[in-house]
Amino acid sequence: MNASVPARSKQSGESRRGPAKFPRSARLLRHSDFERVYKQGRRHFSANLTAFYLLRSTAGLSDAHASPAGAKQPVSGFRVGFTVGRALGGAVERNRMKRRLREAVRLSLPTQTINADVVINPKKSVLKVEFEILRKEIQRAFAVVEQKLGNVSGSGCKNDKATPDARQ
Repeated sequence: MNASVPARSKQSGESRRGPAKFPRSARLLRHSDFERVYKQGRRHFSANLTAFYLLRSTAGLSDAHASPAGAKQPVSGFRVGFTVGRALGGAVERNRMKRRLREAVRLSLPTQTINADVVINPKKSVLKVEFEILRKEIQRAFAVVEQKLGNVSGSGCKNDKATPDARQ
């Protein structure tokens, strides 16, 4: 009877990992992309993290983001990156933060969404907060990004920064 329990958990773990991956094409990897999001993007603050986000144009996406290996970048959807600085702790703590964030993003990543780059900056509290709270914060951040950038892309406005007139 005990032998069947690990087999079930292994099978359920394989099916859980299958459809809900966080592939390389959904990650923000280049320093220039991070800089662009920081300089031109907007911010969403929450208790345990800050999310920077920027609408990504589809024009020129394949040329500007073509990798040397020929891997295709996503034509649509979120690309997510993480910035965990040394001020947040030692390497073990920073890596644990990134693992928790990656899993929360993997579970929360919307399937059909707008083209956006998102950079998540955690706070030190990410280590101590319950995972379900962290996952809900990331879901909320993605919802805010979709709402704000959906309004920007829907209005035909190319500038990502909201003007006082656009907020009314």
